[in-house]
Amino acid sequence: MSLPALFPERRSRQRFPAVRDGKPYVWLLLGDARWPLCDLSLDGFSVAAETPLTLGESFEFTLKLSDAPDKVKGVAEAMSTLSGLTGCRFVSVEGEGEARVFEWLTVIVICAAKLRITAKEAESIVRGPSLI
Repeated sequence: MSLPALFPERRSRQRFPAVRDGKPYVWLLLGDARWPLCDLSLDGFSVAAETPLTLGESFEFTLKLSDAPDKVKGVAEAMSTLSGLTGCRFVSVEGEGEARVFEWLTVIVICAAKLRITAKEAESIVRGPSLI
């Protein structure tokens, strides 16, 4: 059996690294603790497996950018742990949180692009299916 058959991709949306210039850019706030995200998508995020999350359980979260006051709050569920990462999916997001995550991802795509792309092209990439 091949590796993809053993570990099928469950995400329907593209995930984007939550790191800029080798430094964490988006943080998960749990109580008084702060954990760097590994990646972020419109559907959820992943963090290091040592983050104190219990698989299958929902938890309240706050996401925050390193250099901006913007925050996104909601409820997520820890779905799986693989290769040192715990994948979490959004269950609900408060207020304008979904739009804010979309904006963050659009900026991440524009900043990471090796070629100049427009905001409209970046938005299309963010909305598109997983490329994995």
